Amino acid sequence: MANISAAEVNKLRKQTGAGMMDCKKALVESDGDFEKAIDILRKKGQKLATNRADRSANEGVVLAKTTQDNKGAAIIMFNCETDFVAKNQEVIDFTEKLLNLGIESKCSTVEELANTTMDGRTVQENITDMIGKTGEKLELSQFAFVTGEMTFAYIHPGNRVASVAAFNQAVADEQTGKDVVMQIAAMAPVALDKDSVPADVIEKEIEIGKEVARQEGKPEEMLEKIAMGKLNKFYKESTLLNQDFYKDGKKTVQQMLDAAQKGLTVVDFKRFALAS
Repeated sequence: MANISAAEVNKLRKQTGAGMMDCKKALVESDGDFEKAIDILRKKGQKLATNRADRSANEGVVLAKTTQDNKGAAIIMFNCETDFVAKNQEVIDFTEKLLNLGIESKCSTVEELANTTMDGRTVQENITDMIGKTGEKLELSQFAFVTGEMTFAYIHPGNRVASVAAFNQAVADEQTGKDVVMQIAAMAPVALDKDSVPADVIEKEIEIGKEVARQEGKPEEMLEKIAMGKLNKFYKESTLLNQDFYKDGKKTVQQMLDAAQKGLTVVDFKRFALAS
């Protein structure tokens, strides 16, 4: 059995981020071989990931960023179990590294990013290493990319909510773009406009409207009309371009954009938020 020094244990700890006792045990098991010790720690992380597969990972980090030419923007959600780990700077930095990788690799989905190579290994393998360091279930749960003539990104303080938006033309006043992504973060629209609301969502809203009216004792022949009225209210409250602009409730978001720049509109957006 190799005589493992405190300096060697510390070196492995710095190299891997694992705990001191875990590093010592790995070095003892590998007979002082650093590469084997790292593999042992990785295997521990893989085992830990399996053991924690049924744990809830509702905390995490949500970040967003535009490309250098501002024609694209990416948004990411990386989940963990506790707020303590979510606020760990190493976890935040790791999430930012994943976000940058997604942009550089031109990923459009979380699956594409998860299978991308980072530092010679897959993203998922790197996540497994982080599981070994933090002792928590970690999950790359969401990633998306939007493109347009100009894009904007917003991260709400605390890294719990972020948003990105793509516009059909270059935005002359930067504040206009910032206002839109802040609107998205604050008001949580479900679609761009009424035409982009999924058919199943519309059907569901109509059925809910009818049932509410029925429970209120409204005549059966009036249910459809009442439900359609509620659907129009849904469009007003839940589609971005029809929402009241958060800085001026007398204007919709689209009216604000029209006033700011002729023909300007949003062509795509994404919003990720951790559960409250």
